[in-house]
Amino acid sequence: TLFSELDLTLSPGTRLGLLGRNGCGKSTLMQILAAAGTDDDAGLQPDTGQVDTADNLRIISFDQRREQLDQEQTLRRALAPDGDSVMYQDRSIHVASWAQRFLFRTDQLETPVSRLSGGEQARILIASLMRQPADILVLDEPTNDLDIPSLNVLEQSLNEFAGALVLVTHDRFMLDRICDQVLGFDGKGKATLFADYEQWLTALASGRAEEEKKQNKKKVQSKPVGKKSAKKLSYMDQREYDQMEEKILEAETRQEELETAIQEPELAADPAKLAECCEELEIVQQEIADLYARWEELEAMQHGE
Repeated sequence: TLFSELDLTLSPGTRLGLLGRNGCGKSTLMQILAAAGTDDDAGLQPDTGQVDTADNLRIISFDQRREQLDQEQTLRRALAPDGDSVMYQDRSIHVASWAQRFLFRTDQLETPVSRLSGGEQARILIASLMRQPADILVLDEPTNDLDIPSLNVLEQSLNEFAGALVLVTHDRFMLDRICDQVLGFDGKGKATLFADYEQWLTALASGRAEEEKKQNKKKVQSKPVGKKSAKKLSYMDQREYDQMEEKILEAETRQEELETAIQEPELAADPAKLAECCEELEIVQQEIADLYARWEELEAMQHGE
């Protein structure tokens, strides 16, 4: 089970971020939501429960595949397929103004798409996304491979969107700036709403520590009751015990370094490195929990508990 007993309401202005490790169910939930916006049952459906939608609800998923662009088209036609203007938020905008909104110069309008950079082609896709009438936007890793100007354009466009957003991204800073709540997946079939990324991270670490304590308590309770007496640790156990404080200090120092690095704007501009840093942070937090649990275990052995 990826998630169950999940009760969500998406309404105009909702800004929901999805958090969790790969394979925890984020993309599955997004596929279920996207399918709710179609007229048939061809999309992914939940095993139990239901998704209720308003009449004529329009759900748009962001597809960042640049191969969908017609490379022979001019920038003008790619931005405004139906003429010299586009409809945006119920008003008509001339293609030149629309192009400037996405950081294109007027003299680029007759340039073929094939001659534009990867970042410029990404901005065409963002412009196409914002041009579509939608009540809910579902975005799965929209920041991948975007340069900084494109990231800024995407963030500005999403902040102006009046409908509901459901966002998955490794860019923590974009998540914090755009989303007003997050849904955190624990990888064990449970998904819980949190105020922000930091609250989810704290709850995740706390849950792991609590689980370790429960496991250690079970181990202690399962031992036969008898007279408690201190006993000498084996050579290897004593050596491990003597080094434990230093190991914990090193791990906690690394945790602080990673938490500081995640706050740096330079890292936020590199989604791949940000994801790598977040993954290492989870590993270090688990390592710290394991070290404390082992320390308690060694102390219990030393005191004959």
